[in-house]
Amino acid sequence: MELELIENLLFSSLRAGIPLLLCGLGVMITEKSGVLNLGQEGMMLISAVISFIVAYNSGNLAVAVLCGALAGCAASLLFAFVTLGLRANQVASGLALTILGTGLSSFLGINYLGEAVESIPTLDIPFLTNLPLLGKVIFGQDYLVYLTLVLTLIFWRLCFHSRFGLMLHALGENPGIANKLGISVIPLRLLAVSIGGLLAGLAGAYLSLSYTPVWTEGISAGRGWIALALVVFAGWRMGPLVFGAFLFGFTSVLNLLLQSFNWSVSANVLAMLPYTLTIAVLVAMNIRSTRAGSARDLLSPRSLGQIYIPEK
Repeated sequence: MELELIENLLFSSLRAGIPLLLCGLGVMITEKSGVLNLGQEGMMLISAVISFIVAYNSGNLAVAVLCGALAGCAASLLFAFVTLGLRANQVASGLALTILGTGLSSFLGINYLGEAVESIPTLDIPFLTNLPLLGKVIFGQDYLVYLTLVLTLIFWRLCFHSRFGLMLHALGENPGIANKLGISVIPLRLLAVSIGGLLAGLAGAYLSLSYTPVWTEGISAGRGWIALALVVFAGWRMGPLVFGAFLFGFTSVLNLLLQSFNWSVSANVLAMLPYTLTIAVLVAMNIRSTRAGSARDLLSPRSLGQIYIPEK
């Protein structure tokens, strides 16, 4: 029984961390280019409701996931038009996008409250899924989980071990010098923002089609803000971001498990556990890295959130 409990805890922790990891990847890529998009929550909500509506009316989950991802990308392009094209303040524009996404998702989803859709199917390889402890955890997840893990490896390679990653880093540090080196600043930032929106869209689709395939208002429950915080506390590094996402997923599931034991501790206090523990661990990791002499790696890109005006 204890082994089964551990297996279910690990299985659920992985699932709970996936939307944070997807959104966090998008945040990292966007911010490495020097663009600060605080609209992650709004993009996730827009994508979640679009995915749910498409799945509910068509029954085609693949098309629903695709529509959700494209909805997130479209929302990010709106943000890019306002900030990169019209050069509006990025903080205000991101907050406006979150407000827009919250209201739009409530409006579009009002007729679907409490409705359910078929969940994204799991892999379930007969022999491997039945392996003790890790069989269900590794081989019993749905397809979006495996897609997320593959995307994590791809973007880790792109951002930290490729020419594309060097160009992103240059944009984040000093777009003026990057422009003089022949890097097209606005098009590359537009690409980074679009990728960020696409990943936030996948996170929203995962929430409404897999994690909780029943439509409720505010289904993202602040995960967009959590992903933004995780990237900062992870120091814009891939390893700590992945660790932080799944740590939050673990503590979220642990919180529900502890409440089921009818502890005398207030449920509100237990609900704070995922946030406080995740932040505490990531802060401790940053302090350790700083003492080890890598303080510069923990700083944000120097041009983050700054408006860039191309030289004539």
